Amino acid sequence: MSPNCHVVSAPVGGNTVEGRVDRKRLGEDGYVVVHDVPDRTAAAEVVGSLGDLVPQYNGLLTHEVTYRPGNDHRAYSQSANTILAHTEAPGWDPSPAYLALFCHRQARCGGGHTDLLDIRRLVDALEPAEVTLMTEAELTFPGPDGGVRTTMLGADDTGRTALRFSYNLLTAADYDPHHESDVDDSRLPLGRAGRRLAHRVSDLFHELRTRVLIHENALLIWDNQRMLHARSEYADRARHLTRFWAGDRTRA
Repeated sequence: MSPNCHVVSAPVGGNTVEGRVDRKRLGEDGYVVVHDVPDRTAAAEVVGSLGDLVPQYNGLLTHEVTYRPGNDHRAYSQSANTILAHTEAPGWDPSPAYLALFCHRQARCGGGHTDLLDIRRLVDALEPAEVTLMTEAELTFPGPDGGVRTTMLGADDTGRTALRFSYNLLTAADYDPHHESDVDDSRLPLGRAGRRLAHRVSDLFHELRTRVLIHENALLIWDNQRMLHARSEYADRARHLTRFWAGDRTRA
């Protein structure tokens, strides 16, 4: 493990389900863990204190993050595979302000961590030319109504960080690619330069990330427009979390 890799293996923060999310801590750290959440309904109420719940890829307000047969070849939430650095729904306009995972049952095998990295730390570690590529090169992020064409890193109308990133998109031209996919540079959104950047970001992510193993009946919430996230591989197929997307009333 890198000496810079911070592991959070126990519930953190002083929030309870009866209270609202500590926005100060969420603003400072980019994420917070709420513990002692009794069930999915209570988790939805906590996330809803930040903003309206947003329909996900399936059109529903929740998505079950658990192993489903038939996804073993994909880097996908319902596989047990590693998922590399990305933000959620980068092709949505706007992308979700917050993501949350409520844990019903964590993997008993030591895997299945949710990894997080603040874009501010990443920018400090990148070379100037790499930051320029993130802030000036436009690409199309697939999504509803043709997706969104924009830069990977910018600011919204309020001046807050607006991050959109997908390792898979930059290296395979697909959000959930087949493990054996081999895509020519000419088909990639930013070509060879984008592929190099994706690998560089992935390397730095692995070095600088915070690893969170969400305890059962705990809820991890993070700022999706500021934090990159990823997931480690796991073997325990009974792992089960529920995912929520939310807007932010302060950004509306």
